[in-house]
Amino acid sequence: MVSTGAHGTWPSPIDARLAASHDGRPEYVGVVGDEVWWTEPRPAEAGRRALIRRRADGTSSSVLPAPWNVRSRVIEYGGQPWAGAARAEGGPLIVFVDFADQRLYAYAPDGPGEPRPLTPVSAVGGGLRWVDPQLHLGRGEHGEVWCVLEEFTGESPTELRRVIAAVPLDGSAADDRSAVRELTDDSHRFVTGPKLSPDGRRVAWIAWDHPRMPWDGTEVMLADVAEDGTFHHTWSFGGGPEESVPQIEWGADGQLIFASDRSGWWNLYRADPHRGRVALCPREQEFAGPLWKFGLSWFRPLENGLIATVHGRGTTTLGILDPQTGELVDIAGPWTEWAGSLAVDGSRVIGIAASPYTSYEVVELDTATGRTRIIGTPHEDAVDPAYYPQPEDRTFTGPDGREIHAHIYPPRSPDRTGPDGELPPYVVWAHGGPTGHAALVLDLEIAYFTSRGIGVAEVNYGGSTGYGRAYRNRLREQWGVVDVEDCAAVAEALAAEGTADARRLAIRGGSAGGWTTAASLTGTDVYACGTIIYPILDLTGWGTDETHDFESQYLESLVGPLAEVPARYEERSPVTRTDRLTTPFLLLQGLDDPICPPVQCERFLAEVEGRGIPHAYIAFEGEGHGFRRADTMIRALEAELSLYGQTFGIDRPDVPLLELKK
Repeated sequence: MVSTGAHGTWPSPIDARLAASHDGRPEYVGVVGDEVWWTEPRPAEAGRRALIRRRADGTSSSVLPAPWNVRSRVIEYGGQPWAGAARAEGGPLIVFVDFADQRLYAYAPDGPGEPRPLTPVSAVGGGLRWVDPQLHLGRGEHGEVWCVLEEFTGESPTELRRVIAAVPLDGSAADDRSAVRELTDDSHRFVTGPKLSPDGRRVAWIAWDHPRMPWDGTEVMLADVAEDGTFHHTWSFGGGPEESVPQIEWGADGQLIFASDRSGWWNLYRADPHRGRVALCPREQEFAGPLWKFGLSWFRPLENGLIATVHGRGTTTLGILDPQTGELVDIAGPWTEWAGSLAVDGSRVIGIAASPYTSYEVVELDTATGRTRIIGTPHEDAVDPAYYPQPEDRTFTGPDGREIHAHIYPPRSPDRTGPDGELPPYVVWAHGGPTGHAALVLDLEIAYFTSRGIGVAEVNYGGSTGYGRAYRNRLREQWGVVDVEDCAAVAEALAAEGTADARRLAIRGGSAGGWTTAASLTGTDVYACGTIIYPILDLTGWGTDETHDFESQYLESLVGPLAEVPARYEERSPVTRTDRLTTPFLLLQGLDDPICPPVQCERFLAEVEGRGIPHAYIAFEGEGHGFRRADTMIRALEAELSLYGQTFGIDRPDVPLLELKK
C-alpha cells in the first residue's frame, strides 16, 4: 500500500553504506591469452583498486591481496596501470603499477614468488611514475616493458619531464635508473604510450604541450623502430592546436586508424598511404572522448579488418564498423553508456557498460555470432528496483536560446508518494572536469536521494563532452559563467514547469563541479544551499602553483590568459565573492588532494568566518581527489542529506545531525 509522506521524509532501504559499497566501476579491461583481466574498486579495503582475473573456466578472483593497489599517479589521474602476456611456460606474466610507491612490478600469478620491482624509487619531488605499460617479451635479452615515464626533477609539481621509456624485465633497473632506456626525448610536455605496428617497424604515439589540454589539440607522432629497439626519424603525422586526436591504433593491415575532431566531432579516420586521411564513418556523433587518463580506448581494430567502436551523442553504444563501406551495426542490449575501455581477442570484444537500471558490468561480444554476455561484475539489485529512479533525458533552453542537456531523476518510491500540492526539492548535480560528462547510468548515490523524495538534475552544461566540439568550446574563457547559467536555467525551468519546488533547490558537485557549485552560491540566488566537494575556489592561486602539472595551465583556455586578464581571475573566484554568499553550505575535502588542495578550502573558510552563514567543513585524512574509502563516502553522503534536511525543513532522524556553525 502506498502511503503519503512529505518529500524528503520517505524511508528507503538505500542507506549510505549500501551506496558507498557500490561506488566506482571496473576499468582497464584487457585480454591475456584466453583470460580477461580488469581493475575494480574496493571501497571497504581503504579504497584500493584490485586486479581481477577471469579464467577461461569462467571463475574470477582478485590476483593481489590488500594492500596492493593497482593504480598509477601519472598526471595524477593515472591511466592504464597494468599489462599482461601469455607465456608457453609458467602461466601469464603481469606488470603493474602499485599506488603506494608508484614502482612498476612484474608478477607471475601462477608461480611461487611475490611481485618483484622493476623500477627504482626516486626521492626527488613526486618521484618516478609509470603508466600505460606494454609488454614486449622478445625485446632485449630478457624482454622489456614500454611505457610512459613521468620523472620529477624538482620539488614543485610542475618540475618534471615525460618520455616514452623501455624498462628491462630482468629487474636490473629496480635500483639503477640508468638501466631504463629512454625511447623519446622530452621535447613534448605530454606523451602517451607507444603503439607498435604489426610488422614492428614503426611506432606511433600522441603528444601535446601546454597550454593546450588534450581535447584542445594534440599531435600524432611516428617513428621508425631500429633493430635494437631505438626510435629514429621521428615526425609529426597530423593533429594540431585545434585538432584533438585522443586515440590511435594500428589495423591488421598496418594502416594507422585514429579518432579526430577535425570535423567538429570525434570521428574515425584511416591514414591511407595514397589517399591521405580517409573518414571511415562521418557522423555528428562522438567515436571517442576526452583523454583524462592514459590508455583509454574507445575503438579497437579486429583481426578481420572490422573495428569495434563506442559511439553516440549524449548516450553511447557499441557498434561494429566496416571501414571499407562505412556500415556501422550496433549490438543489441540495454546499455546506454560504454566506458572508454575496449579490448579485443579474435572475434571477441570486451567492454564495460551500464544503463539507467544497471551498474557497470564487464560485457563480452562475440562478433561471429552477435551474442553478448556479462562476464564480470554482473549487476545485482541490492534492493527492489522500484526504489531506483526512472531518469528522463531532456534538453532545456538556456540564455541566448542555447541547448542544455540534462538527466532528470524525479523522486520515486514503491511505498510513498508526496502530498497533493507539494512539489519536491531538487538538487542540481554539476559534474567534474569541467570537460567531462554525466552519464545516464544507475548511481545509488542518486537513488539515495530520489528514494527519499528528493529529485536530482544532472546537468551536462556547456563545455561538456558528448555533444561535439562546438558544445565543448562554449566554456572557453566562460568558466564560472556558462556552467553557472546552464545549471541555473535547468533548475529554474524545473521550478517553472511545476516539477521542483523553487524554494527548495540545492546544488552540489565535486572538483570542477565544486567550483560550479561555489560559483553558483556566490553568484546567483537560485539555490537554498549547496554541497561543495574538493573544489577550486581561488582561480589565481590554482592558476599559479596550487595544482598539479597536467591542469596547471587549464585556466588559460577556461578563463583566459592570467597575464592578460588577472582581474577576471579575481572577480570570478568564489573566495573573493563571499560577501554575496547568503545560503548554508557543506564543504568536503580530502587532505591528500594534490589537484584541489585543502588550502583553497581554508582560504574560503577564512573569508566566510564571522559572517553568520551556516556551514560545515569536513576534511578527510588519507583521501585525495575523489573519495574512495567506504567510511568517507558514508559520512559525506549522510552529512549532505542532513544539510538538505535542515535547510528544507525535513526531519531525517536516520542520519547523524550535521553541526552547522556560523
